[in-house]
Amino acid sequence: MDESRKQMVGKVKPPIPAAPGQARIMDHEYVRNGVAMLLVEVEPLTGRRHVEVSERRTRQDWVRFIKGMLDERYPKASKVRLVVDKLNIHSIASLYETFPPVEARRLAEKLEIHYTPKHGSWLNIAEIELSALSRQCLDRRIPDITAMRREVAAWLRHRNQRGAPINWRFTTEDARIKLIHLNPKHYMLQNTRAGTGHDLSDLPTGGVGPVGVHSHRGAINHHLLIVMFPVGQDAQN
Repeated sequence: MDESRKQMVGKVKPPIPAAPGQARIMDHEYVRNGVAMLLVEVEPLTGRRHVEVSERRTRQDWVRFIKGMLDERYPKASKVRLVVDKLNIHSIASLYETFPPVEARRLAEKLEIHYTPKHGSWLNIAEIELSALSRQCLDRRIPDITAMRREVAAWLRHRNQRGAPINWRFTTEDARIKLIHLNPKHYMLQNTRAGTGHDLSDLPTGGVGPVGVHSHRGAINHHLLIVMFPVGQDAQN
């Protein structure tokens, strides 16, 4: 799930209709009519998505969207795993600030929130849907929130009927390599098996050789490898 905003832009002068040998002419002058908030959820494997257009982005708006997801769009799900960024309203606390404790707890028990890392919001697949929505539907002047809701609803209906699933190819192995810079001072923890583990020379060490700690657990040759390495100023010291 993710959010975005769209500036609503109205016309100052009506466009000049198209004529033989002349395309439709739109005056460059416009008027700003405020900003609309777009709340998007997507189920990647089925290609099912839902979009709502709101006038604001508050805790209450987010919570109402989440309640609709749990009670209306996925009522039979015992648990919904939700990937969001670390915006302050994206928390279980928002449920308790909006609903009575019993209702907030009921919703919270069905929700399992996973946060994208800092500077890693692109890991949220919902951003792909926001990009498609911007390019296919919102790439023109839309004067008010009523028109925007109408346009978004038409786009959503067409896209869901097509059933466009998302083929996410960024694997866990890719993440261990590409995202290491997001938490460079954390220890690297990796399960390996004899003959199939990664060569220690492939691991980043900040100029200092890694120190391995082996702990044999269970079957022979199955071990847990913990690699600790300093980075930045620590490496110089």
